[in-house]
Amino acid sequence: MRELRIAFAGTGTFAVPVLTALAKEYPPVLVITQPDRPAGRGLKSQPPPVKLAAAEMGLPVFQPASINAPDSVEKLRELNLDLLVVAAYGQILKKRVLELPRLGCVNVHASLLPKYRGAAPVAWAILHGESITGVTVFLMDEGMDTGPILLQRPVEIRPEETRGELEARLAEVGGELVVKAVADYAAGKLVPKPQPREGTRAPLLKKDLGQIDWSWPATKVHNWIRGLNPWPGAFTSFRGKKLRLLRSRLAAAGSPTSPPGSILPERGRLVVACGEGAVELLEVQLAGKRRLSGRDFLNGYRPAPGERLGT
Repeated sequence: MRELRIAFAGTGTFAVPVLTALAKEYPPVLVITQPDRPAGRGLKSQPPPVKLAAAEMGLPVFQPASINAPDSVEKLRELNLDLLVVAAYGQILKKRVLELPRLGCVNVHASLLPKYRGAAPVAWAILHGESITGVTVFLMDEGMDTGPILLQRPVEIRPEETRGELEARLAEVGGELVVKAVADYAAGKLVPKPQPREGTRAPLLKKDLGQIDWSWPATKVHNWIRGLNPWPGAFTSFRGKKLRLLRSRLAAAGSPTSPPGSILPERGRLVVACGEGAVELLEVQLAGKRRLSGRDFLNGYRPAPGERLGT
């Protein structure tokens, strides 16, 4: 079989391990990523993670404002591609792009499709209390993550794992899986399997999603804290100031009778009553201050037993 001509399209941190694994076996003839964007306090223009990774590997980079624009399509057409591999790219590929490569376009998606189709599959898996997720490599069509499946691999979600930590693990799995999928699919060893029409959605996260309602059960509060870390982040209030909730675990505090949001008298542990059960806050950050462990927060601010969060 002749050498495969592959391009890669990706932008975020999830895509970097996928690109790294792919480049070891099938160095892309072109890496496509989003344009540099303003970021940080100074709003300085920052390159996307994939651009930095591609530069380290000496791979050519293309940053179109739209991959579907006529000049972008023409540039890709001239590459005479066998395959386009996509991971966390951030733009929807239209039919004129999907039809360019000889073997089509392959996407690496961080869920077990048809569950969690959309932009934030890892976050929504945690928010919904899933214990298993995974990675799917599939052939792209014009739908939202609806194309036929090439390979899947399940991955366990650890009880206190944050979204950022889980995404990092899934990205490594995605890299391994896409190399195998490309090799076997190009060799005719994989028969794409159609997906069911019905599936669950994983829409974009919104900034205000992170506000904690302490009347929720402790399991939901815990899932919200870890599922929204690192962004947009779970939060509540303490003495009139925003308090970011960075890490937590379910607390063995029995069934507290204190009102939801009350800080319970647990020595050296920042434990908060919920509608059902309680959570221990392992790491928090008050607005304008540094991150603190739960113990350091108690020692520094000395909340009275029964003092409430979120009021």
